[in-house]
Amino acid sequence: MTNNTAEEHILNIAHRGARAFAPENTLPAFAKAQTFGCQMIELDVHLSKDHEIIVHHDDNLIRCTDVKDKFPDQPSYFISDFYFDEIKQLDAGSWFARELNLPAEDRQGFLQSLTPEEFAHYLSPEDLAHYASGAVKIPTLGQTLELARSLGLRVNIELKMLPRMYPGLTEAVLDLVETMAMQADVLISSFDHEQLRRVRERSPDIPTAVLTNERLALPGEYLQRIGADALHTGTDPLGLQSLARTLDAGAIADVRKLGKGVNVWTCNDKDDMRQLLAAGVSGLISDYPNRVREVLDELVV
Repeated sequence: MTNNTAEEHILNIAHRGARAFAPENTLPAFAKAQTFGCQMIELDVHLSKDHEIIVHHDDNLIRCTDVKDKFPDQPSYFISDFYFDEIKQLDAGSWFARELNLPAEDRQGFLQSLTPEEFAHYLSPEDLAHYASGAVKIPTLGQTLELARSLGLRVNIELKMLPRMYPGLTEAVLDLVETMAMQADVLISSFDHEQLRRVRERSPDIPTAVLTNERLALPGEYLQRIGADALHTGTDPLGLQSLARTLDAGAIADVRKLGKGVNVWTCNDKDDMRQLLAAGVSGLISDYPNRVREVLDELVV
C-alpha cells in the first residue's frame, strides 16, 4: 500500500534531465529521467543569434560542447553569438564521457558523489559509447517539448535572463508553448521575477515559479503578489548547506499554507531529501532522481 499523504504527490524533478547519468540538458538526459519515474524535467533556455530557443544551462558553449574545436577563431562563445545552424554542429556529449573517465575527486562537483553502484546500474556501455560518439546535440525547446510529450513528462522551463538579457525570450517561449497546446504541461521559472509577472499577464493558465537562492521575507505573500504558483528555493536559504545542517522550515510552511508549491534545488543528499519531505515540500529537483525515487519508496507502507 502507498502512503497517499506523501509519496504519490511529490514531484521527482530531474535537474537538467538526469544529468548524473547523461549529458545535461540533452534529449538523452531527458529520456533517462523517465526511467527513474520522474514526473517532470527541469531545463534552461537561451536565444541563439537567429532567435531559436536553445536548451542549455550556461550562457556560453564552452563547458558542455566542443565549440572551441569547431569554431577556434570566435571572439566569444556566448549562445547569442551563434546561429542555430552552427550550434547544431556541436558535440554536446563527449565532455560528459570524459568526465566519467576521471577519478571521482577530479570530476565536476555534481559527479563527485556518483557511486560505483550507481555507475554500474545506470550507465551502460551502450550509454557511454553513445555519449562519446559525437551524436549528442544541443536541442531546441521545440524538440525537447516534443520528446517530453511523447514520454508523458511535464517540463520546468527556466528562463535564463540574468545576467544576460534576451529581449523576446519570454514571449518566444510562450508562443511555442501555446502553439503546441502544452500550457498544462509546463512550469515556467526564473530568477528574473519580472518575467514571471509577464507570463501571468499574458496567460492565467501557465504555472510559474519564483527561483531564488536567497531568503525571502514572507515568501507566500510575495508569490501571491506576482501571481506565482510555486517557490523554487535552493538548499542554502533553508539552512541545509550550513555547518549545522539544520532545516529552517519556515519558508516552506509559509508557502504551503497558501496551497502553493515548494520545489527545492539542487538536492542530491538523501538525508536532506528526508528532512525536506518531512517539512512538506511538493517536489525535489535533483541531479540524482534515482536517489529521490529511493527516498520516496521509503514512504511506501
